[in-house]
Amino acid sequence: MNFDQLRKEMVERQLRARGLSDERILKVMEKVPRHLFVEESLRHRAYDDCALPIGEGQTISQPYMVAMMTEVLAPAPDSRVLEVGTGSGYQAAVLAELVSEVYTIERNPALSRRAEEILKNLGYSNVHLFTGDGSLGLPEHAPFDRIIITAASPDVPEPLKAQLADGGLLVAPVGGRFSQQVVRLEKRGTDFRERYFTPCVFVPLIGKYGWDENEI
Repeated sequence: MNFDQLRKEMVERQLRARGLSDERILKVMEKVPRHLFVEESLRHRAYDDCALPIGEGQTISQPYMVAMMTEVLAPAPDSRVLEVGTGSGYQAAVLAELVSEVYTIERNPALSRRAEEILKNLGYSNVHLFTGDGSLGLPEHAPFDRIIITAASPDVPEPLKAQLADGGLLVAPVGGRFSQQVVRLEKRGTDFRERYFTPCVFVPLIGKYGWDENEI
C-alpha cells in the first residue's frame, strides 16, 4: 500500500476539509507513519476516518480528533508537554514533532512498552514514557506548558491543573461515561478560563481522579 499517498489524502479529506488550518500540524499529520502504531492486521485501515483498536481494551483515536485536539492545544516549539494516556504512542509522536519535550504516562504496562519500542524505532528521543496513574500526572517533572488528556474524565483532575504552568493550556475530553466534550483550560494565576469545542467519545480515564476501574 502507498501509505505516503494515504496520509496526504487523509490530511486533505479528513483534516483540511473540516476546517483545520494550522500548517505545522497538518504537515506533521502528513509525516508521522500512523500505520506503524496499529496492529499489522489493521494497517490497511490506519488512515481511515475512525478510531481503531490497539489491544488491552484501548483505541488509537480518529486522525481528525488527534489533529483537532493538537490544534486546540496550540503547542509551541519550546513547549514542555504532558500527555495523559500514551496508548499507541501516536499522539506522543505527533507532539514530539512540534514541541521540545513530551512526557507521557500510561497505566497499562503492555501498551507503554509497545509504544516505547515504536517511538524509539522512529527516533523520537524527546519523548519520555512513564507507567502509572495518569490522573496524578507527573509532579516531579512539573510545571508543564501544555497538558493533553487522551481519555475521558468526569472533570479535569485537580493534580493536573496544579501541574500546569501559569499561562499554560490543558485540553481534555470531559463529561459522562459515554459522551464528552473537548474542553480547553487556560491557567491565569489561580483562575482557569474554559472554552468548549467538539463533542466526542473517548475511553475512560481510570485512576484516583478519573473513573473507578470497578465501575467500568
